[in-house]
Amino acid sequence: MTYLLLFFEFFQTGLFAVGGGLVMLPFIQQMIERYPEWFGTLQLADIVAIAESTPGPIGINAATFAGFSAAGVLGALTATLSVVLPSFIVVSLIAPVLAKYRQNRLVNDAFTGLHPAVTGLIAAACWIVLRIAVLRGSVADGFFQAIDWRCAALFAVLFACTQIKKIKTLHPVVFILLGGLAGVVLGL
Repeated sequence: MTYLLLFFEFFQTGLFAVGGGLVMLPFIQQMIERYPEWFGTLQLADIVAIAESTPGPIGINAATFAGFSAAGVLGALTATLSVVLPSFIVVSLIAPVLAKYRQNRLVNDAFTGLHPAVTGLIAAACWIVLRIAVLRGSVADGFFQAIDWRCAALFAVLFACTQIKKIKTLHPVVFILLGGLAGVVLGL
């Protein structure tokens, strides 16, 4: 039954998470609430860290890790295949039709309408990542008491570095390695 649920949840995620891998995070967050036995909020941080730092599409990496956390190797395969299947079906069926009607005003308007929806989903994903990375306690105890200031400072420093023109040209792997090194040194 777990594999069927994994298939359904990740198929649904693959079908509706339009906009890239990070857009999957709100869907995975809902899975945590519905199926806490699969993985928890702390594992979501691991899912994001692993998916972001390993080669390959973030969404597929996240599905693989989440499926493995929920049901081992077979769960990883189930989640990975089910998150990819909707895209394969949609591209196979719709691509020829879309090519024919791409200049249609209604089709263009539909794609234009997707932009704000995707932006909202990406913003929700960013909030989830920020909340996992920086907030450690309960906000009910007070916002400033809930912040892990070491993580917040590391985030601020690395973000500021990405805004400096000379540093901005560095490969993203450099920032991943620096973040990992800082995490080890600071015991994060």
